[in-house]
Amino acid sequence: MSHVSHVSRSGTNPVPNWAAFTTAEPDLARTVEERFGAFTHHVLATLRKDGSPRTTGLEVRFLGGELWLGMMPDSLKALDLRRDPRFSLQANPGSGTDMGGGDVRISGRAIEVEDPETKARYTREVEPPEPFHLFRAELTEVVRTYVEDEKYLVAQVWQPGAPVRTLKRA
Repeated sequence: MSHVSHVSRSGTNPVPNWAAFTTAEPDLARTVEERFGAFTHHVLATLRKDGSPRTTGLEVRFLGGELWLGMMPDSLKALDLRRDPRFSLQANPGSGTDMGGGDVRISGRAIEVEDPETKARYTREVEPPEPFHLFRAELTEVVRTYVEDEKYLVAQVWQPGAPVRTLKRA
């Protein structure tokens, strides 16, 4: 599983995968992975055929420099992503209001993986129930929101090609 950015369909601009993000912003990437690693199930938002949002539970994996989204065959979320690959993924906040590490969201495009060799490597590592759909995430935004000193709301926003922007308000 590649650790390099993939080339966009137009063949010109690199599309950032998880490895490209971790290279660009290792501290934020580590925090995001820890937040997603704290719980098994997270919330995926996709777009229905009529354009309205659909939210569903999902397990995710960070493997081989990629963020992977695996789904049951012909699940509504998989069909949504086949039709329109845009998604947003929210880390499970856990119980209570503590949210150590902050509130974390990843947005991007989910690209279905059909390559048998790639799916076989994923299957050996994860052992998902088969058959399944496998999507690789192309990142368009990573956001972490947290409270600092019990009085500031801080948002760290990363988008491809730019450093993290930190926004703070009282």
